[in-house]
Amino acid sequence: MLFYTIMKPLVRVGLRVFFRRLEVRHRERLRQPGPLMLCSNHPNTLMDPLVTAVHRRQPIAFLAKSTFFKNPILGAIMRSGNCIPIFRRQDAETGAEALSAAQLAASNEASFGRCYDYLEGGGTVMIFPEGTSVSERRLRPLKTGAARIALGTEARHNFQLGLKIVCVGTNYFDPSRFRSDVFLNVAPPIEVSDYAARYQQDPDVAADELTEEIRRRLTRRLVISRAAEDEQLAQQVERTFGDHLNPDDDPTTLYDNFQLSRTLLDALAWFEQHDAGRLTALRTALSEYLANLQHQRLDDDDFDQSQRPGTGLADYLYLTAGLPVWTYGLITNYLPYKLPAEVAHRATRETEFIAGIMLGVGMLTFPLAYALEAAAVQHWLTHDWRLTLLFVSSLPIAGFYALGYWQTLSARLRRLRVRRLPGTTRSLLQAQRTTVLRLLDEAREAYAQRPVTR
Repeated sequence: MLFYTIMKPLVRVGLRVFFRRLEVRHRERLRQPGPLMLCSNHPNTLMDPLVTAVHRRQPIAFLAKSTFFKNPILGAIMRSGNCIPIFRRQDAETGAEALSAAQLAASNEASFGRCYDYLEGGGTVMIFPEGTSVSERRLRPLKTGAARIALGTEARHNFQLGLKIVCVGTNYFDPSRFRSDVFLNVAPPIEVSDYAARYQQDPDVAADELTEEIRRRLTRRLVISRAAEDEQLAQQVERTFGDHLNPDDDPTTLYDNFQLSRTLLDALAWFEQHDAGRLTALRTALSEYLANLQHQRLDDDDFDQSQRPGTGLADYLYLTAGLPVWTYGLITNYLPYKLPAEVAHRATRETEFIAGIMLGVGMLTFPLAYALEAAAVQHWLTHDWRLTLLFVSSLPIAGFYALGYWQTLSARLRRLRVRRLPGTTRSLLQAQRTTVLRLLDEAREAYAQRPVTR
């Protein structure tokens, strides 16, 4: 518990740096008193419990698959971080330490007992009912373990304990990219005592019904794609033309982006059934346009007049005056910034693990780099701890400035590249962009006029 208490504020800072925005809708539902069970989807392994836990004041016990505990170092971290191993059949039947059915049942019964203890003491337990983590915008079939633990806990107290289940829809807009967005969509609590009568009649049926209610609440609060092809097209559209489709986007919330993503996927499903030809034309036109942009190493923003950066003297003065600060930020932050991504991509090819590894490595590289730089400056330059402290304070500020400056400079360089394109190439790209926008507008109008069945 001490390790959890120490690490929580550090993780909160790490998440604030890693994500550009981490927004919680209905945050108060995460902060109600226990006993409480949190159920969430699981697209991003180690990130998923962290982005929720930092928003609840009380400590949380997490159920995690037993394979994480086999590594001595990782296992020690997991146990210190308030994690409880859960033994899945597919994991327990393989390897040198394979468990028999009886051993598997006994191990999970012990883990369930620890959950009972947390919940009966008014604590919080977080479970991922899908039972596995895959980086995709889908909700896989839910296991009944969460419902069984909740019902079993209440049954031990004649359904008078007051246990609630809160479902958390975790939506990543780009799960493995640094400075991306994550949106937590929190459902109203489920009163487990409402299933008392059904549990008395048939515990298995009660567990199935409660699991189905958890699934319904998660589904309503997630962006869910039905097929890989739809997912690819939806993400291409929202990342390239999201501002065009959502011109009234409220910059203070990610909820508009969440609704746009859900609407796009619903629209794709409707067009596949009612107007597949229109969908094929859009997919072809968009693919050709994006392929040509990639060939020229350009983005759609470079052709979007509404996104064009300033071109006045003040803009050029900003870039000129900011060059020394960018250089300072680059030199002092480059290695700790690059190393986490390098380590993550060398360590795994599974997308769902990359963000967690990057966060963990970054929480080591940045403090270590800053400490080494501070020691060097103190020893060779300042010989004054006050000046050294001022230097250390400047490092994260300069790092963020360098990141923003480079994005601005890169956008300007791409604009210059657009101007230098041969006239035929520029005209082709502009014509393709116009075609895609026309197809999107026509599709939006057709979808808005579709017959709605009640």
